[in-house]
Amino acid sequence: LLTSEQLILPTNNNSIIYQMYIIPPLALTALVLLLTTTYEQRYQRYSKAVANWERIIRAATFSLAIASIIRSYYCKTVELFFRKIAVSYSHDLTKEEDELTWSEQHAYGADTLSKTIMKMQGFYVKAAQIVASRPDSIPQEYAEALSVFTDDNDPLPVEVIKEVIEEELLVQRGEQFDDVFEEFGEVPLGSASVAQVHHAVLTKKYGHREVAVKVQRPSIEDKLMGDVANLKQVAKVFRGVDLPVDYYAVFTELEEQIKDEFDFEAEAASMERMHNILTTDEKGAQRESPIVTPRSVPALVSKRVLVMDFLKGVPLSRASDMMKSKGIAPDGVEAKLFARKLLKSLTTAFGWSILESGFFHADAHPGNIFVLDDGRIGLIDFGQVKQVDRDYRETVAKVILALDERKSDDNDDDLHRIGNSTEGLDIELKDDAPAHGHAAIAMWLFDGSVETFPDGYDENEMSPNSPVKAMKEFPSDLVLLARSTVLVKGLATRFGVRWSLSQEWAPIARRVLKSNSGHIVEGSSQGTKLLRLKSWGKQKATKIVNYLPGPIKKRVLSAVLRHQESSDAKRRTIST
Repeated sequence: LLTSEQLILPTNNNSIIYQMYIIPPLALTALVLLLTTTYEQRYQRYSKAVANWERIIRAATFSLAIASIIRSYYCKTVELFFRKIAVSYSHDLTKEEDELTWSEQHAYGADTLSKTIMKMQGFYVKAAQIVASRPDSIPQEYAEALSVFTDDNDPLPVEVIKEVIEEELLVQRGEQFDDVFEEFGEVPLGSASVAQVHHAVLTKKYGHREVAVKVQRPSIEDKLMGDVANLKQVAKVFRGVDLPVDYYAVFTELEEQIKDEFDFEAEAASMERMHNILTTDEKGAQRESPIVTPRSVPALVSKRVLVMDFLKGVPLSRASDMMKSKGIAPDGVEAKLFARKLLKSLTTAFGWSILESGFFHADAHPGNIFVLDDGRIGLIDFGQVKQVDRDYRETVAKVILALDERKSDDNDDDLHRIGNSTEGLDIELKDDAPAHGHAAIAMWLFDGSVETFPDGYDENEMSPNSPVKAMKEFPSDLVLLARSTVLVKGLATRFGVRWSLSQEWAPIARRVLKSNSGHIVEGSSQGTKLLRLKSWGKQKATKIVNYLPGPIKKRVLSAVLRHQESSDAKRRTIST
């Protein structure tokens, strides 16, 4: 029972062989199974066989597409070699001609890869998101082609979604769909590899408020786990090739983490824990969260359905279109202020979660980061989280302080201190790596403001002198931590902002290393009231500025930007 695409039909030349040697054994096997097994046993065997067959087909399809792309690069290399020989008698190929040739090749490879992923979906979409989150580390053509996989992909019909909700959430409660949902959006807000999300309004019984409903795709777990196994095999083949990231280590870590992504009850618990981390410091005092994270509706959570707060806004992947529609210039004052606010919000959120608790969001990408209507930054999708132990986060804090307190980028004493701290992250260097490899890796991970790396290391991850190439392999605990730090670094590069995580995290690192207590207690009501007043004041100030006439608004925002840049410059001067 295979689809026409999966079944290779016989041609006229081999139809006799097909009928004589293939059909009879299959028919005999089917008859034996029919006589010796129950219906349930046959169905289980059939389901397992179909799943295995689908995995083989998907693996072969993706591997053939990759092989086709690699073959095209080899062919292009040979073509260029002979072209250079042919034209050397008249003139050499210009740099522009060479770049145009490779740009066309990259465009072909990116288009082939994008079409393959679009057809196959599953975890291949997640892999595309990982690669696309670092547009500065891959050719532009690939970055543009893979950027489409951050949001809506292959949405399921709303009828299927409602059936899953009824089966998973309502039947056991003895409720009808209309008992819970007063309104339910037909078009999904987003559709990812594991689940898709719909906007809804709850009935009066459940609070009569707007919510987002996350529903897991039917029978998706086996498919995704098969995909990640396939990608691991492909990545293992290319492990010796000069790639900017050790994708084998990445997919190996994700294989462990993604298992939790199928349990929405665990995700709801992670959302609640993250909310507590961001709104309560290590001493139990209330604080204002740098980002907005949704919270679940406890009564409406199951393993495959999660009802949560609805965040009004657009994903970061669509923010540029939103700015264009509002007439905001990409290099204007408003865009620069937005970039700094985005970086500050994410940096603080990751700093608190990584350094203070060791529990952090492990799947941040432009599709999960939201720009809310009120100007705040939101973060969704807590299916993938990571927990590191106290010793590890204290080691990260020591690396941060060593970076922040260095006198210069080439001072030997500072480089040794940074390197010694970084060794505690279980990073092993290759035998031929230059002496300050650990220090260079720390700078690459945590400081995007470095202009000159030690020992001739190059910030460009595509370079053979990249600090990443000095590692024997990427430590598993560092994989998802690096995803978070490198994401912030990539966003800073995209917006043209000089940004140092080590400088921003240094106050948090000092506080963590001085604190001996991780116990969280109830904060005071007075502190909570002050935070609410502060938040209210910020929102009012933002609204007032937005209502100002164009010229006056531009002057005010320019003054704010100059103040922020001046403050950052002073902090850099003080730290050095």
